Formats: sequence, C-alpha cells, structure tokens
Amino acid sequence: MRIFLDTSDVDVIRQHCETGLIDGVTTNPTLMMQAGRNPIEVIKDISNLFPQDASISAEVVGDTAEAMVLQAKDYQDISTNITIKVPCSAEGLKACKILSDKDIPINVTLIFSVEQAILSAKAGATYISPFIGRCEDNDMDGIDLIRSIRKVYKINNITTNILAASIRNVGHVGRAFRAGADVVTLPPSVFQEMYKHDLTDQGLAQFDEDWKKVNHT
Repeated sequence: MRIFLDTSDVDVIRQHCETGLIDGVTTNPTLMMQAGRNPIEVIKDISNLFPQDASISAEVVGDTAEAMVLQAKDYQDISTNITIKVPCSAEGLKACKILSDKDIPINVTLIFSVEQAILSAKAGATYISPFIGRCEDNDMDGIDLIRSIRKVYKINNITTNILAASIRNVGHVGRAFRAGADVVTLPPSVFQEMYKHDLTDQGLAQFDEDWKKVNHT
C-alpha cells in the first residue's frame, strides 16, 4: 500500500517527504506548466528527494512512439527512480513495449476501461493509472473500474500495479485501496485531509484540557 503525491511543487513535496509517508510522485505536463520551470530540472529536483527505489513519474508527449521514446531518454538519464509515463493510446503502448523491454518502469495513464488495463499489462506496464474523478465526471464508477481491473489481474496473475489517480477527496483514498489499488496518487491537499477526523480533534481537545487540570493540582 503506497501513497504518491500528484504535484510538481518541489517545496510542497519536500515538506511532505519529511513525514516518511510518501513513496513517490506523479507529474504531468499541466503540472509542469503550473510550476513554471524546465520539466527536466523539476524532475531532477523531485528525484533527489527520494531513494533510488522510489517512483517519480515523468510524462512524455508526442504523436509517435519514437518521439516518446526519444523524450524518455532525457528523463531516464536523471536517476533509476524515474518512471516514464505514457498515454494509453496505440503509440503510447508501443512506446511502453519498447521501453519496458529495456527494463524501464512505465506508468500508463488515462485508463478508463478494463480492456485498456489488459493492453497496458501486455505492453509491460509497471503501473496503470485509472482516473477515478474523471470517471465520475462522465457518469462512470471509477472505484468499480479499479475493482474490475483487480479481478482480471488476479485471475491472470498479472503483476502490473494499479495506481489510482484523479483522486478528488479523502473518501476516494480508502475506497480505492478497498477496491484493490496498489497505489494512490493524490493532491497534497487531500493528503493533508487524511490526518483529520472530528473525533480525533475532540479527543485531542479533551486530552489537552485534562492535561492542564493535572498540571494545576
């Protein structure tokens, strides 16, 4: 059971890494644009925060598998903890097969069906990323998708990791893991919310009040 952060903000990642609870990071072109920096430099900085066996997803873009493979080389040179993220398209899966045959970890993103998950596993994906929130935006059950993929993978002894993405709230986290996700990647704001519960706050307030009473006797 692993937790990744879905952000390109190096300072925020560094802050949460100090908890010892973060196992990796996922990024995408949109997040890179928000960071306003060279993607290669951002990935280098993020990579340096993690051990070599972590997973830092760096997404490649291109119209052809060849273009994606070429772009992947720039990220591969950074560290062994870099995972190349490709889209679940014909060219993306072709790139996945080329790279996975070289033992390069791959995250196939934008998964919305069991059939896409099957093709991704066949192409050698290390991770597949079903999008829970975006499924729900389109009247699909993202949690049930994870459950269905897990069932197919288990029956066929597939070792590809299910990485639940497009996490919108804390409820998605628990439900994704219960459905069989190996990893969830979530915005830092959702990660922070995982600590919170009204009963915890009430209990802490009571402990604090009792402690003050003890120290005044």
